[in-house]
Amino acid sequence: MKVLVLNLYYPPDTSATAKMAAAFVEPLATNHDVTLICGRPSYDPTERRPWCLSQAEKQHNVCVVRVGSTDYPRTQMTRRVFNYLTYVALSVPRALFVPCDAVLAMTDPPFEGIVGAFVAMLKRKPFVYNIRDMYPDMAVGGSIVKPGLLARIWEKLHRWALRRATRVIVLGEDMKSRIIAKGVAPERIAIVRDGIELTTAAMSVADFDPEVMKAIRGNFRFALVHAGNLGFYGAWDALLIAARELESDGVGFIFVGDGAERARLETAATDSPNVRFLPFFPATKIPSVLAAADAHIITIKRGLEGVVVPSKIYGILAAGRPVVAVAPKETDAAALAAREGFGIAADPDSPSELVAVLRALFADPVRLVAMGAAARTAAQQYNRANEIQKFAAILNDVAVGAQDAVPHVRQL
Repeated sequence: MKVLVLNLYYPPDTSATAKMAAAFVEPLATNHDVTLICGRPSYDPTERRPWCLSQAEKQHNVCVVRVGSTDYPRTQMTRRVFNYLTYVALSVPRALFVPCDAVLAMTDPPFEGIVGAFVAMLKRKPFVYNIRDMYPDMAVGGSIVKPGLLARIWEKLHRWALRRATRVIVLGEDMKSRIIAKGVAPERIAIVRDGIELTTAAMSVADFDPEVMKAIRGNFRFALVHAGNLGFYGAWDALLIAARELESDGVGFIFVGDGAERARLETAATDSPNVRFLPFFPATKIPSVLAAADAHIITIKRGLEGVVVPSKIYGILAAGRPVVAVAPKETDAAALAAREGFGIAADPDSPSELVAVLRALFADPVRLVAMGAAARTAAQQYNRANEIQKFAAILNDVAVGAQDAVPHVRQL
């Protein structure tokens, strides 16, 4: 099987889509011919690439073709648009000359699904759409794009891409529900979760970095950690209000990471000594970050159910830590926590409810231990190796089905 993959980011980029693209595409390339077209590294890359119209390299059996897109850093939001546009302008012509049995597109840039559907149409090949984040829903929900003509055109084109897709791969039940609401038949939608590499998830206490543990826990009686991007999607204000209420209880709210909302949140939390902001730790320290918490926060504000599906939940489960889902009950995190018993949920619009559930939680150590055990059990269901097999099976079925149906189609 020959698979053409389209995504702006790929290692040495360090974005979530770059990491997950590599995690799923590299195993696929052990048995199949995979070509991935990406842009020049720009998302906090571990190394840069000089400009070249197009250059190819091998990464773990994947043929990585890098087109000469601009490489403005991710912190320059306005200029990043040029990264998107130059990538599309250069990747589409290049993609037309790559032999393939199926076209797979992810969601970087945010309109890549539309681009992928267009490429697949021109090549007369089946299109598989792997939705990592839901656009334009995310752009409108985050006030990046105002409701209006642009949003309506984007949504119309996105629905066209969804209709063109032979299969749509999503990250959770809530995202599947949102896609169904856009008119896509349920049988064309598959859930493939990011999962966790269980072989590397288990660590002993001796493996954890005491300095990282101390930096996070401090002297708090109960350490509640949010590790990840501080973007527009979270119920941050509800968390800060709850933090002020819980200061006298010895509960610490520790935010590890960065994002568009961090500066505002730091200013808002100036008078809250139990709120702490820390930078991202190196990847090798992630197990220590996960282990340092008594419980981990996953937050999605109302209205963004299925738009954002935080995949960090699987690492939390493998670490055996409870989840506090400050999110609507329809979100994957809240629903899984309730069903599997590894966490609790609180209304993102009700700080008082969050305060109540947290007080009940840290006052019940037996329940905390049980939730941790349930988390480890649940993690076994989301072994990344199994999810990768699902992913490969979907692509194989699509490619074989297309070959059986139209064996005479000429490759562009």
